[in-house]
Amino acid sequence: MASFKPTKIQQYPKLGEKVTQDTLYWKNYKSPVLIKEFGAITNIDCSPLAPHNYAVTAFTRIHIYGPFSQEPVKTFTRFKDTAYCGRYRSDGQMLVAGCEDSVVRLFDVSGRVALRMFKGHSKAVRVTDFTSDRYKILTGSDDYSCRLWDIPNATQLCSYQEHTDYIRCGVASKLSRDLFITGSYDHTIRMFDARTDKSVMTMDHSQPVESVLLYPTEGLLVSAGGRYVKVWDLLKGGQPLVSLKNHHKTVTCLCLSSNGERLLSASLDRHVKVYNTTNYKVVHNFDYAASILSLALTPDDQTIVVGMTNGVLSVKHRKSPEEKQKVPGKQRRKPTYRVFVKGRNYVPKQDDYLVSRPVQMHLAKYDKQLKKFSVSKALDTALESWRRQKKPEVTVAMMKELDRRGKLRNALAGRDEHQLSQILNFLIGNVVDARFAPVLANVTDMVLDIYRSVAGQSSIVDRQICRLSELVEKEVDYQLELLEVLGMLDTLFASSLPKKELPCPGSSRANGLGQVEVGVPGPQLQAA
Repeated sequence: MASFKPTKIQQYPKLGEKVTQDTLYWKNYKSPVLIKEFGAITNIDCSPLAPHNYAVTAFTRIHIYGPFSQEPVKTFTRFKDTAYCGRYRSDGQMLVAGCEDSVVRLFDVSGRVALRMFKGHSKAVRVTDFTSDRYKILTGSDDYSCRLWDIPNATQLCSYQEHTDYIRCGVASKLSRDLFITGSYDHTIRMFDARTDKSVMTMDHSQPVESVLLYPTEGLLVSAGGRYVKVWDLLKGGQPLVSLKNHHKTVTCLCLSSNGERLLSASLDRHVKVYNTTNYKVVHNFDYAASILSLALTPDDQTIVVGMTNGVLSVKHRKSPEEKQKVPGKQRRKPTYRVFVKGRNYVPKQDDYLVSRPVQMHLAKYDKQLKKFSVSKALDTALESWRRQKKPEVTVAMMKELDRRGKLRNALAGRDEHQLSQILNFLIGNVVDARFAPVLANVTDMVLDIYRSVAGQSSIVDRQICRLSELVEKEVDYQLELLEVLGMLDTLFASSLPKKELPCPGSSRANGLGQVEVGVPGPQLQAA
């Protein structure tokens, strides 16, 4: 006697969901680890050296975290007021940070006391960075000035005061020791050359500039401010290339993937957008619980770190190859010692018979009812699954299985008003769904045929049947319109192709869902 095979539930793609390589890649990051800081997290910077520790600037301190640590491995607290913009040097040995008290402090990562203190600004220093030669520091302040400092002598080299509002972002060139860029709340981005006494390039962002970012080749610059992310071509004198408006609140920070192919932007709207830098289309989106102030992606692309206004640090690690292969499910209990030693001292004999233990099959409730040939109850259970979970796949699979067995009409017949109303509700909600129409079109035809004689006995059922008929008629009208369009397209294609490549008559058609199919005839939805 053949064993019972459970009903096969087909997996359908979600409507409107397009699974791409980017979707699969970015979804491979695990659930975030949340770390509470003492205040809003204004800056995150990753060390360029493995294991890529990251410096988190929040309130009056800078915490250094290891890639997998939930407690800081080092803390710098030598600030009299709020600290800003803690950044690593390119060798990972030094850290510089500004402060609300207008003093810039330089730290050795292995120590705790400030090695140098640079005084000269009159207001809070919000921007700090190292130049490419590692011997100078760039700073930008709320006093509208940006300055270069010499590290060995702790002296100011040059100062520029061309901005007319707070300077809140800036970056030093990694290819030239003399070039650096600043962004200000006066809506402008300026490029400076330390060998000249004024800026060499100016770009108008048209919004207060919150963040600037240079591509690795430094031919392109990205700026963020207001709801806009803009890309500028520096090789063409700061010509604007792209203006993106995908956030609905102020964009606060930017970062690039290690290969420069993906750009990430974060905003006060609690979203992180991932762009393809080839066409600047959004390829993925992350949601967070609070407004985002800072964002960093480690140089090996293994960790995404986000700092929020509520003082929570969110750390997402990428899954390892071993974790990707694990199938989620119940963990099996470890066998006891008796199981391991049972039968170990028995030696098999020649006349022994091996009796295999039958594998126990766990069936769903509707499969158990189907196994007992209770087809009406099995369909009712499948409908109950749809009402509770709003997943029609189980109900459609059950109807398909009943139709295969020739029992679908039996399962649909003999229903009272309440049961028939539930079936009609299901059909109204799913009959025009492109994934289920081939099965539900047949079910609709059966229901209307079986209960045609009881029309007029229930106002509820009559309204539902009218609604279902309207849906089917509209779908048929859409198909007829599509067939007319297909006829026009066939004529156009036929006139543009050589004669030997003309398609056979009737080689293209539209299925019941408005999709084009070639060479295979099939059933169409019919109006009730």
